[in-house]
Amino acid sequence: MAASSVCRAGCAAGRTLLRGPRSSPALMSLMRNRGAATYAQALHNIPETQVTSLDNGLPVASEESDQPTCTVGVWIGVGSRYESEKNNGAGYFVEHLAFKGTKKRPCATFEKEVESMGAHLNSYTSREQTAYFMKILSKDLPRAVEILADIVQNCSLEDSQIEKERSTILQELQEIDSNLTDVVFDYLHATAFQGTALSRTVEGTTENIKSLTRADLATYIDTHYKAPRMVLAAAGGVSHKELVDLARQHMSGVPFKYKEDAVPIPPPCRFTGSEIRVRDDALPLAHVAIAVEGPGWSSPDNIPLLVANSIIGRYDRTFGGGKNQSSRLATIATENKLCHSFQTFNTCYSDTGLFGLHFVSDALNIEDTLHFAQGEWMRLCISVTDGEVKRAKNILRNALVAQLDGTTPVCESIGSHLLNYGRRISLAEWDARIAAVDARMVREVCSKYIYDKCPAVAGVGPIEQLPDYNRIRSAMYWLRF
Repeated sequence: MAASSVCRAGCAAGRTLLRGPRSSPALMSLMRNRGAATYAQALHNIPETQVTSLDNGLPVASEESDQPTCTVGVWIGVGSRYESEKNNGAGYFVEHLAFKGTKKRPCATFEKEVESMGAHLNSYTSREQTAYFMKILSKDLPRAVEILADIVQNCSLEDSQIEKERSTILQELQEIDSNLTDVVFDYLHATAFQGTALSRTVEGTTENIKSLTRADLATYIDTHYKAPRMVLAAAGGVSHKELVDLARQHMSGVPFKYKEDAVPIPPPCRFTGSEIRVRDDALPLAHVAIAVEGPGWSSPDNIPLLVANSIIGRYDRTFGGGKNQSSRLATIATENKLCHSFQTFNTCYSDTGLFGLHFVSDALNIEDTLHFAQGEWMRLCISVTDGEVKRAKNILRNALVAQLDGTTPVCESIGSHLLNYGRRISLAEWDARIAAVDARMVREVCSKYIYDKCPAVAGVGPIEQLPDYNRIRSAMYWLRF
C-alpha cells in the first residue's frame, strides 16, 4: 500500500513536472520577446566576412569560426553561358579533367595526396559559375590552397585522360536523360532563351563531347580562368591573414589580362514566351514546368518573389499534413488527388532569370494541376493577404538560415555572393530585406513579372492533356468587372 502510494505520488509529480506551472500571459510575452531578441542577436553575432584583393585583382574572402574543420574553394565566374555552339560543354569537360592530375602532380599522385589528407574534394559547373572546393581539417589549409591553385593554373590535359573522361561524360549524358526533372528544366531553358547562350545545356551535346580537342579545352582555360573572375573563399577554422598569405604565395601568378583589355561580358539573353512538348506516352508520369522571365541577381524584386514562392510552397505526396498544410495549392492537390509533387523556383542569372513552378503528375491530372497553379499566380497578383505574407516570410527566414548550416554552404555562399553581388550579403541584411516586404509589395512585384505575361512552358512524358499554349496564355490574367 505504501509502495502504491509512492507510485501514485511519483506519477502525479511526474505529470506536474512534464506539464509545468501555468505561465501568465505577461510571462509568455516576455519569453517570446526574449526569443526574438536572441534571434536578432544571433544574426548580428555571425562572424564578419573579411575580403582582401591580391595585386592581380583576385579577391580572397573568409569567415572565421571556432571549428576544427574548414572549407576552402575557388569560384570562377564562367559557365556554359560563355560557350559557343561549337565548344558547348568545354567547361564541364575541363571540370572533369581538373581532378585527373596537374603538371606538377600526375593523376595517381594527386589522388593519393588528397586521400592522405582525408579531404572531400568536389566541384560543379553551372550556366554562369564553376567551382572547385575542399572540406578539410583546419591544419591542412596550406596544402588545400596549394592543391586548388595547382588545379586552376596547371591542369595537365593529358590526351589519355581526355579520352577516358570523354567516355565518362558520354555515359553521364545518358544518365542525365533518364532524370526527367533535369531534362524538363533543360527544355525550359531551351525554349525560354531560344537562340541565346542560356538555351544551351551545361553538359554540352553528344556531338560536341565527341569532337572537343585538347586545343579547345586549353583555349577555354586560357580565355576564362583569369584572376578578375575568380574568388578564393574559405569558411570555418581559418585565419584570414594566413589565407591571404597562402593566396599570395600560390595564386599571384594567375593571369589577369584579357586580349580585349576588359573582362568579357556575357551576351544578352532575351526571354521568349513559348513552349516545347516532348510527348512520350510510355513514361508513367508527366513533368511540366512553366515560368515567366524573372529578375537578375542584383534586383531588389528577388525578395518579394521569394516570399511569393514561399506562399505557394512545395508539395509531395509523401509529406505529412494532408489537407492541413499551410500551402493553399498543396491543400488543393491533396483534396483533389492532383499532382504527385510540385516545387517553385526562382533561378537567377546576371541579367535575367526564370520564375516558375514545376510539377509531376499522371496523364489525367495535368490540366487541373496547371489550372490551379496559374490560379495561385493570379491570386498573388491580386488578393494575397498579410497573414500569408507573414507566414511565408518566416518560412523564407528559416530556409536562409538552414542553408548556412556547415562550413561548405557558408563557403559557397561567400564565393557566389562575391561573384554575383561584388560583396557578401549578411544574414542580418537579408532579414531586414525580408522584414520590409508586405502584402502590397508582393502584389505589385508579382503583377510586374507574372500578370498578363507570356510564359515559357516545357512538358515531357504523357502530356496529351497539357492545354494549348493560347489557353495557357489566357490564364495569365483575369477578367475583372
